[in-house]
Amino acid sequence: MITGRPRPPDEPEPPEEPARAEAPAPAGEPAPPLSRRRRRWISLTLPGCWGALLLACLSFTPSLLPRGGVLQGLICGISGAIGYGLGVVAAYVWRAFADREARPASHRSWQVLIITAVVLFGLAFGFGQYWQREIRRLMGVTDFSVLATVACPFIALLVFWLLLYAGRGLRRAYHWVVRLLGRWIGAKATKVVGWLVVAGLAWSVFSGVLLGGFVNAANEAFSLRDTETPEGVHQPTSTLRSGGPGSLIPWDTLGRQGRAFTGSGPTAADIGAFTHRTAREPVRAYAGLDTAGSAEDRAERAVADLQRAGGFDRANLLVMTTTGSGWVDPAAVDTFEYLGSGDAATVAMQYSYLPSWLSYLVDQSKAREAGRELFDAVYDVWSGLPQDRRPRLFVAGESLGSFGGETAFSGEYDLRNRTAGTLFAGPPNFNVLFREFSDQREPGSPEIEPVYKEGRTVRFTDGPASGIPPADRPWDGTRVLYLMHPSDPIVWWSPELLLSEPDWIGEAPGGDVLEAMVWIPFVTFWQVTADLPFSTGVPDGHGHTYKAEYVDGWNAVMRPTGFTPQDLERLKELVRPQD
Repeated sequence: MITGRPRPPDEPEPPEEPARAEAPAPAGEPAPPLSRRRRRWISLTLPGCWGALLLACLSFTPSLLPRGGVLQGLICGISGAIGYGLGVVAAYVWRAFADREARPASHRSWQVLIITAVVLFGLAFGFGQYWQREIRRLMGVTDFSVLATVACPFIALLVFWLLLYAGRGLRRAYHWVVRLLGRWIGAKATKVVGWLVVAGLAWSVFSGVLLGGFVNAANEAFSLRDTETPEGVHQPTSTLRSGGPGSLIPWDTLGRQGRAFTGSGPTAADIGAFTHRTAREPVRAYAGLDTAGSAEDRAERAVADLQRAGGFDRANLLVMTTTGSGWVDPAAVDTFEYLGSGDAATVAMQYSYLPSWLSYLVDQSKAREAGRELFDAVYDVWSGLPQDRRPRLFVAGESLGSFGGETAFSGEYDLRNRTAGTLFAGPPNFNVLFREFSDQREPGSPEIEPVYKEGRTVRFTDGPASGIPPADRPWDGTRVLYLMHPSDPIVWWSPELLLSEPDWIGEAPGGDVLEAMVWIPFVTFWQVTADLPFSTGVPDGHGHTYKAEYVDGWNAVMRPTGFTPQDLERLKELVRPQD
């Protein structure tokens, strides 16, 4: 009941009381709508979505190797998440310069985005399938999965949301750290320190827990596999092989790849049947991780066994730096032995349990140490021999093996003075000497086939059978040859792809790379990164698969006599794996 004087007709009405907050819904009743905090986790910003759409569509542009639907979905999702982040940052910077707060996007703006997204993504997906078909045609790849192709957009969406939630989790962690630090330091300082703390913790978790844990788990798994012997490989009965009778290195310490190396390869009879001449039994020496505890000790053991087997008495001696797990490409060594008529010896050693692509990322220091220690141990014995009794000393390595093989030398003159020839295949982009020779190439020569100092010692080719440039200039004395395919991601991958265009993309493409491949910031880096694990899954002569090229490569470096072009073609069939 209201008491007091009556309100005159011209007096305004009193203001209404503010509405009271609603009480929580009793148990059993429907929950209220999502809170603002929960909506923030599932909401998207318009600038971010435009950035995500742009980079997701660009991710369908061609890379070096053919990609399946699952891999393409992964790349598309990563690119979309990067694009979303760039869009959000760009909008934030623009608002800062415009000095205004963020405004909610209109319903019409979202409609325009959705319609544009359907059209652009559909076109990008269609063009992507066309480009993939063209790459498969260039490389002779016939595998194609319709189901994986259809799954591509869904995989991309899943990857996008996972990365988006990870980023938002970091943002929440940042705000929590800022509030915590605000109790002791000023507001401006908390923002800077907060980002440093969150970024440091995130990197520590990734590198120390996730990446470190993954590498340790992989190392354990592959160390168990290292105890196995490949099918069809048996302990050698020859005294000329490590692990055989009289060997200083026990068979069970060679590791899986070491047993495959010493327990296989052409015999004197095989070589004689090919050359139609009397041939010798090749020498093969090898030390595994279990042979000795350090790289220096393993190198000494391998060289001691090489010396025991008479390797330094052969006409040709090859120091082979292996890839991560100790693998030696049979085509490389078999060809060396065939062209040397069996009067050849090869020494190698293992430095990791991990496969090549993983060692490429985490075991570079081990490869460097192994390559240097093994060559130095060989050279120490070799240089002490009378000059008229020294074998011709060669060096070879593929992939990470080329990186390790390079580390024993300081440059072109060192390679020429201390070896009779060198053959490196698929050199990683971070190889010191490879980068030096390529970066200092003659003007006008392309990065995929550079010419260094008129090709007097060092030369490059993607197909030695068709010629090694510069063909019109002399190539006397020691020959150093790099084999590298234009489509080999091991050769061209670099962190610099993130923000700078390399010469090999801006120049005319190689024979197995589409001209439609262009450099796109961030996108190209992830495309080539995704190519790395699948670099050997393409036919010979493409990607990171070098088989037949070893025949023409070794023929150019060793310069053997008595072999016709027809003989070389027959040898290619012998060393190339049969399907």
